[in-house]
Amino acid sequence: MIAVDTQLLVYAHRGELPSHAAALRALRDLASSGEPWAILWPCVHEFLSIVTRRGIFDPPSTLTDGFTALDRWRHSPGLRFIGEGVDHYDQLRQILERGSAIGALVHDARIAAICLSHGVQALWTVDRDFSRFPALKTHNPLVS
Repeated sequence: MIAVDTQLLVYAHRGELPSHAAALRALRDLASSGEPWAILWPCVHEFLSIVTRRGIFDPPSTLTDGFTALDRWRHSPGLRFIGEGVDHYDQLRQILERGSAIGALVHDARIAAICLSHGVQALWTVDRDFSRFPALKTHNPLVS
């Protein structure tokens, strides 16, 4: 299963961003592949927080626009929303300690822990900070 990080969702949603077309194409290809893929609940929250924020976009997306984008992805037959499981505490602690991740990196460790708990084969992301967590394979679909 492939999981998708927040920034790809934002790029696919916001047409004015330089990586919009590539991100949209990558998500469409993934959604139409028939293979299982995932969006993490923390990425849903972060996506809505980012695209509706005035300080980032002018004008920002409305909440309806954000949910419309999520609904389009949600109707992909292979999509699953995933979040923290019963082993999350132990998985998170291990990842944080191994990656010496503190501060803002705790959020990335949370994403990595959820992915590993759900057997995610690769996290599609443009964020290089995930390299701190070598147990999680990452892939940037915007780079050939």
